[in-house]
Amino acid sequence: MNDLTLIIPAKNESESLPYIIDSLNYLKCKIKVSLKIDDVATINSIKNKNVEIFYQSGMGYGNSLSEAINSCQTKYFCIFNADGSFDHKDLLKMYQLMTANDFIYTTRYENGGGSEDDTILTYIGNKFFSKLGNILFSLDISDILYTYIMGKTLSYRVLNVQSNDFRFCVELPIKMQSANMKYICLPSYEKKRIAGKKKVNAFKDGSLILIEMLKLFFYFKIFRNKIID
Repeated sequence: MNDLTLIIPAKNESESLPYIIDSLNYLKCKIKVSLKIDDVATINSIKNKNVEIFYQSGMGYGNSLSEAINSCQTKYFCIFNADGSFDHKDLLKMYQLMTANDFIYTTRYENGGGSEDDTILTYIGNKFFSKLGNILFSLDISDILYTYIMGKTLSYRVLNVQSNDFRFCVELPIKMQSANMKYICLPSYEKKRIAGKKKVNAFKDGSLILIEMLKLFFYFKIFRNKIID
């Protein structure tokens, strides 16, 4: 798996991140931690680890991911949480399916999946946005806000994802679908985070996500713009 880079966005994750990195060493893939240069505690916690520390120049979750993915030198990338909630055992299954697909999505809401960290509010919100995405854009994704995603680096660059915040979660699959890229979804089990707090504000981020989906609906479905001619 030396042609795969794990992208780990980190913000105040000094308690969990060293443990996560140690748990991934057996995979023999590259690991890139994307964070702000002033996150001193997190940086110090991993400075002796065998990882690339990538300093994000912009602001926000989506920006952290996009900058790091676009800088990848490997054929594949995979977004991996710093809090210990993603199951690293899924990585090999995802990797084995990459040859025939542009992206591999995971879902907590199909047989074999589940979550120890989902709340009623996030569950309802995710179900709503997943259903909306499936209706408006003919997606086949049951967990649209779950970013345990593997992809081809070149395919990602084609999509020109612009969202700097959690709107990233819907912009990526909507643009992927609009570009007729190939993807599949695999069940995954989300564990309870090891430490730290969720960074999502359900009402604020939910409102932004809804506006983004409606904006993209008009862009691709009403005005019929295309990503790839």
